[in-house]
Amino acid sequence: MQKLMTLPKAFYLFTSGLLPLIGLAHSNEFHLNLIPARQTLEIAPQCKIKIEGDKRIIKSNGIPDHEVGRFPNRGNPNGIQAQNYHYEVALKPKVAREAIVMVRQPFGIALNGVLFDPGTAEFFQRDRSSEWNYEALSGAVKLGLDQNHAHVQPNGAYHYHGLPSKLFEVLSGGEQGMTLVGWAADGFPIYGLYGTKDPLDAGSVIVELKSSYQIKAGTRPSGSDSPGGDYDGTFTIDYEYVDSSGDLDECGGRFGVTPEFTEGTYYYVLTEDYPFIPRMFKGEPDPSFERRRHRRPPSGNSDDHGHPNRGSGSGRGPAHPRSF
Repeated sequence: MQKLMTLPKAFYLFTSGLLPLIGLAHSNEFHLNLIPARQTLEIAPQCKIKIEGDKRIIKSNGIPDHEVGRFPNRGNPNGIQAQNYHYEVALKPKVAREAIVMVRQPFGIALNGVLFDPGTAEFFQRDRSSEWNYEALSGAVKLGLDQNHAHVQPNGAYHYHGLPSKLFEVLSGGEQGMTLVGWAADGFPIYGLYGTKDPLDAGSVIVELKSSYQIKAGTRPSGSDSPGGDYDGTFTIDYEYVDSSGDLDECGGRFGVTPEFTEGTYYYVLTEDYPFIPRMFKGEPDPSFERRRHRRPPSGNSDDHGHPNRGSGSGRGPAHPRSF
């Protein structure tokens, strides 16, 4: 594999908000307002991934093994607490007849046992039946996200809304290469940012892979149940899929060879632009990812901040080995 630039310079410019984000709906100001990830939790992370039969079993307490932002904070009143996760994904996933839209559930889980959960429970006029769902990384709603594009649910669950920057830094070793970061609920692998220019050639040059979603042209419809104004990425519905405009399909992935799957597989990619974390499944998501199976009181869908969780953690705790 060709060795290109190492991550640190571009990586830290991006996470500190100093690198221009041309063409992205979220702005430099958004990245400047991310909570610095400087705290190590006192709660020890626990994550075990093993294979049983035709399943990959992931058990974890949902505690990240990297530095996080300060929680609670002004935008997020919840403290990080240990969870009791047990997820299962297909060891040999199959492509479904049609793409499956993700509905109020996590998309997948990272190799450290933290969930990829891109949706929000914030809607225009606080109407949960509205189609105008606020996009987490638009910056339109202050969600108290840290530099890992993550924050905390009312039940204490720390979760990612975009690229888990600190985790990606460790897993990639600071190199611009294909980096496995987790597993989707349907069992297909999730990679971060980069892939080969030719998806079927492992020796092809490494490039940053681009989404095929774009902000719609024009203005939103008028009316009391619409926010009006130009489409600008504030809401999830502001985006539309434009076939072949990027490297990835409508599910945020593609078929190709990877370091872990040398014979080829379908795989998802976390991107710097929408959808950041995919919102559609290529295969059938495992029922273990249905949110009702993992509720702990007090609880809510995704990022309902109505019930502050007073527990918090800071300080230092041990890291843990990952098993893939």
